[in-house]
Amino acid sequence: MTDEVSKQPQGKFIPVVDFSRCEAKGPCAEVCPYDVFEIRKIEPSDYANLGFFSKFKIRVHGGRVSYTPKADQCRACGLCVTACPEHAIKLAKANP
Repeated sequence: MTDEVSKQPQGKFIPVVDFSRCEAKGPCAEVCPYDVFEIRKIEPSDYANLGFFSKFKIRVHGGRVSYTPKADQCRACGLCVTACPEHAIKLAKANP
């Protein structure tokens, strides 16, 4: 990817998805130039940690959310944050 999109070195920041807000619409996966996101069924352990209304919302949206299996590839371009209509993604500093 070109430096025009990249803001930081790879792995310095990671995208964090708030599952209570995510509706798995997919624009994060579509706009990410580093293929960080994957839309898939929510893991039972993640689902168990949600409140009643968040669980209901997840079920309405097919039980799917956005995961970041390649978070270490993130270059903090911020396109995912801007594209998410639910404001469910934030960039956080990666743990060293």
